Amino acid sequence: MLQRANILKRSILRAVGDRYRSHQIPPLPLNVKETTELCNILKYRGYHNYDEGFFMEQFKTRIVPGVDETTLIKANFLKEICFNNINCNISNKEAIKILGTMQGGYNVEILTNLLDNHNLAQLASNELKKTTLIFDHYYDIEKKSKMGNIYATELIKSWADAEWFKNNKPLNEKISLTVFKVNGETNTDDLSPAQDAWSRPDIPLHSLSMLKNSRSDIIPDKESEIGPMKMISELKKKGNPVVYVGDVVGTGSSRKSATNSILWHFGKEIPYVPNKKYGGFCFGGKIAPIFFNTMEDSGALPIEMDVDNLNMGDVIDLYPYKGIVTEHNSDKIISRFQIKSDTIFDSVRAGGRINLIIGKSLTNKSREYLGLEESNFFRRQKNKLSENKIYKTQKFFYKKIKK
Repeated sequence: MLQRANILKRSILRAVGDRYRSHQIPPLPLNVKETTELCNILKYRGYHNYDEGFFMEQFKTRIVPGVDETTLIKANFLKEICFNNINCNISNKEAIKILGTMQGGYNVEILTNLLDNHNLAQLASNELKKTTLIFDHYYDIEKKSKMGNIYATELIKSWADAEWFKNNKPLNEKISLTVFKVNGETNTDDLSPAQDAWSRPDIPLHSLSMLKNSRSDIIPDKESEIGPMKMISELKKKGNPVVYVGDVVGTGSSRKSATNSILWHFGKEIPYVPNKKYGGFCFGGKIAPIFFNTMEDSGALPIEMDVDNLNMGDVIDLYPYKGIVTEHNSDKIISRFQIKSDTIFDSVRAGGRINLIIGKSLTNKSREYLGLEESNFFRRQKNKLSENKIYKTQKFFYKKIKK
């Protein structure tokens, strides 16, 4: 076992080193072979002698959540621990906490079944309270509640009270940002070049090609190969989030991969999710509508405004609710804007528009079951048809992948 552990560790560290030396990006998430071997090592009670911290960090943070093949391996391993079929250094209580970090997918059924385990039900309920990607498992939980399961009822009450949403911090009244300005039109092919489409699934690698061709005020690290990574790094040293600013942003068809590129450089880490980010800010004199929606889906805050007075490297203060941008620590207004719909503030708070729509649906179902009136926790959505359409599309996509 010691030899196998050392082989796996060397393999992982080699991948880390190779990617960092070549591109200064994180390694790929663990693959099926690595995940399987990692679980075999963790089954052995003496694995801590081989570097417990290293292997647990890999297990918690370097396996993708959701419904990936590696996620299934991880979920089944944790399931066996929870039901005492595996006796290792991971307790069943810790296993439940790790299951709670895996978003929605294979973890939900396991946590739902644990609601019937009196010793672990409270822990399972606590983790499910943070999860909104429940889909049809909701009806299993509702059934348990009807049969008198107090933990299922407590869980539904939490969803009904939108604790999953309230526990997220809203946007601040004032946000200081550093400007990354791209003059002229930014096509999605500038952000996600078609000739580099082969690397799009590998977001950190693909993002290196963003703006790889020279243009006004943009100096790529390596012409036609690597974009302005050094420029971006220097801007980040100012200590503020960096906002992507352009005269026209997001025209073209590769909007999802283009969004991923911007978010990788200027977004926020997603805990326990490798090689993907969310959030961030994007200002444009004009932002292509579908690109705008894709940014909103990803938890970013895109805003259309006059950007003539925003220049590369400027530090500015954004007042999202007042609709103004000022010079940093000054009352001098340099741009005004009007949010198309203030529901976008809820999207940002929820970590994305899709999260918000699915979460609101879960809250509404829970309130209906409990006989409560419609919630007033959220800003009103003008177009409910679009909400239903997005929710149904996501649900279909989830089922298709799971099959």
